[in-house]
Amino acid sequence: MKYVELNLEAPFLRALQEIGFEELTPIQEKSIPILREGKDLIGQSETGSGKTAAFGVPILEKIQFNKGLQAMILAPTRELADQITKNLNQFSKYKHCRIVTIYGGVSMNPQIQNIRTADVIVGTPGRVLDHLRRGTLSLFQIKFFVLDEADKMFDMGFVRDVHSILGFTPKSKQTIIFSATISEDVQRLASRNMHDPVVVKTSTHVSASFLKQVYYDVRRNEKFSLLVHIIKEENPELALVFCGTRTETHSVAKNLYRQGIRAAALHGGLSQNARSGIMNDFKDGKIKVLVASDVAARGIDVKHLTHIFNYSIPKTSKEYVHRIGRTARIGHAGIAISLLDERDYENFNNVLRDRSLKIEKVVLPEFNKVEFAQQHMERPRYMPQRRDQHRGHSGPSRFRR
Repeated sequence: MKYVELNLEAPFLRALQEIGFEELTPIQEKSIPILREGKDLIGQSETGSGKTAAFGVPILEKIQFNKGLQAMILAPTRELADQITKNLNQFSKYKHCRIVTIYGGVSMNPQIQNIRTADVIVGTPGRVLDHLRRGTLSLFQIKFFVLDEADKMFDMGFVRDVHSILGFTPKSKQTIIFSATISEDVQRLASRNMHDPVVVKTSTHVSASFLKQVYYDVRRNEKFSLLVHIIKEENPELALVFCGTRTETHSVAKNLYRQGIRAAALHGGLSQNARSGIMNDFKDGKIKVLVASDVAARGIDVKHLTHIFNYSIPKTSKEYVHRIGRTARIGHAGIAISLLDERDYENFNNVLRDRSLKIEKVVLPEFNKVEFAQQHMERPRYMPQRRDQHRGHSGPSRFRR
C-alpha cells in the first residue's frame, strides 16, 4: 500500500515524500487505519519497522496546532526520544507542529519554557515524572498517549514510573503501546489503562535475503585483534559494536581508536552533551564505528548502518534479534557478525534456541595480533576517564574449535 492511498492532507504527503516514504511498511499498514478510527492499539514490532510513522502520522493528522498540549510520547532513552522528535518534525514539516523533547541530564528551566507552547511532548519517564510532580507539566488535557519500546522500558525498571505518569492522564485519551514483545507487564498495563485495544503484530523473523548472519569462534586473547581485522577488511560505512558492560564498551572503543579506527563509546556514564555529540558525529559519518551497551543503543536509528558486531553475545534470542535489527532495514542489505570466545558459548546456545535464526559459522581468517591496552593511553574524544578491566561470561559449550 502506498501513502498516496491514505488520502493524507497535502502538507503531510509532501513531507513524507520528501523523506522517501512511498510504500507503507507492514506495521504502518496495519496500525494507521486502526489509529485513525480512534481505537487503542498494542503493536508488536521490532526497531526499524517504521513504527514511529505508524503512530506519528495518525496523531499529527488529528493535532489541532497551537491549542495546547495534546499528545504525550514516552520513550525509554534520551537517544530514542531525540530520534522520535526528529521524525515527527520531519512528518509535520509543513504543518509547523510544536514538538518538545524532555529528558534528564540537562537543565529543567528551558524545558519548562518549552512545555508551555508544546503541541506534542516526547520524553523519558524519570524527567516527565519530575515535571508532573513539580507542577510544570499537566497531562489532563491530552488526547493521545504513546508508550514506545515498552518491553525495554520495563526491563530498565520504569514500570512504576509509567503507571504513575498514567495517573496524571485522562481516561478518555487514546492509548498506544509499541513493544518488541507483549510481556506480562505490558498485558497488565493494558488491562488497567486501555479500552479494548486492538493487537497488531508483524513478523519478528530476520530476513535472510537482506541480513547475513555469521559467527567466528575465536580465542579470548585474539578477539579484539579479529575485530580490528574485520573492520579494516570490510570497511563498513557505519558499524555498531555491542559490548556487555560499560567498562568493556569504553575499553574496546578506546583501543579501536588507538588502531586508527574512528570509533567512540556510547554508554550511561557520559553527559548528555557528550552523548548528543557522539550521535551527531556518528550520523554525519565523522565516527565510523560506535561501540555501545544495549541500554545506550536503544533508539539508535541511523541510515546506512551496514554492520552489527556482537563483541559480547546477548543472553537471549530476543535481545540478539533486537540488536541485529538495526541494520538491513526496509530493503537495505546488512551483516551481523558475532565474535565468540569461551565465555560466550552459553549465551550463544540460548540465542540459537530460536530456530528461525540462520547464523553461519565462518572459518577464522589469518590476522595480525594487535595490542589491547588496558590503561595509560591517550583518550579519544568523548572518552570518560576510568580504569579499565575486561569482564565476561563463561559456561558450557557444544561448540568445537
